[in-house]
Amino acid sequence: MRNIKLTIAYDGAEFHGWQIQPGLPTIQGTLGDVVSEVTQDKIIVHGASRTDAGVHALGQVAHFCTRSRLPAAEFQRALNALLPGTIRIVAAEEMGPDFHARWQAQAKTYRYRIFRGSVLPPFEYRRALHHPWPLDEQAMVAAAREFEGEHDFTAFAASAGSEEDDRNRSPVRVIHSSEVWREPAREELAYTIRGQSFLRYMVRKIVGTLLEVGRGRMAISDIQELFASHDRACGVMPAPPDGLYLVSLEYPDPTDSLATASRRRSRSAS
Repeated sequence: MRNIKLTIAYDGAEFHGWQIQPGLPTIQGTLGDVVSEVTQDKIIVHGASRTDAGVHALGQVAHFCTRSRLPAAEFQRALNALLPGTIRIVAAEEMGPDFHARWQAQAKTYRYRIFRGSVLPPFEYRRALHHPWPLDEQAMVAAAREFEGEHDFTAFAASAGSEEDDRNRSPVRVIHSSEVWREPAREELAYTIRGQSFLRYMVRKIVGTLLEVGRGRMAISDIQELFASHDRACGVMPAPPDGLYLVSLEYPDPTDSLATASRRRSRSAS
């Protein structure tokens, strides 16, 4: 069996998220149908991140296993020919049998876009949150840094969907960077967060919190109190999905693995 890695961009506005849901259009379901058509076999495409309904991606990563002999580059061409224009295969490459898009991801980067102009351009509809009202942007810049490091993000997450899943998952996450900055030329405020992994609605709840700080309804010091509460009911409402993008995922360098294996063989031989 061959293992094919896909890098995918999509406009999530018309989809009910990544994960397959019976009777509803999803990214995973649409991809699976098209890959199955190309390979003439029933294929399940495994994604790195289960983006929610309405969330977009610039660099989602997925993989699937197949007996097809079609070259990886031809998968990109064939899939793009059959997929709707709202889903594009940015790259396709063959990986080793151990590669898994979700379990081997070392970091993810998300971006949230807030359009600050008085009139939202029609081309940005459902692709950015429109907030033309006053915001203390400098307070938001300072508040964003409060999320860096290792924290219990219970107050900034939604239920996983079942009590058992909630009990079994750790709410502790490590955030490498959390930044707000202004893009004057685009009348846009952008928030970018990079971390090892994220809980459900976590990024959108963080953005909701930053907006409350910007509106003057929360103090920066309130963020640490929310961390300490360990209570989902204490958190703010999540920001709408429209402005959220999965930008990229990071994986171990395969050359590092090859070098490590080579060193192990050398030690065994000696």
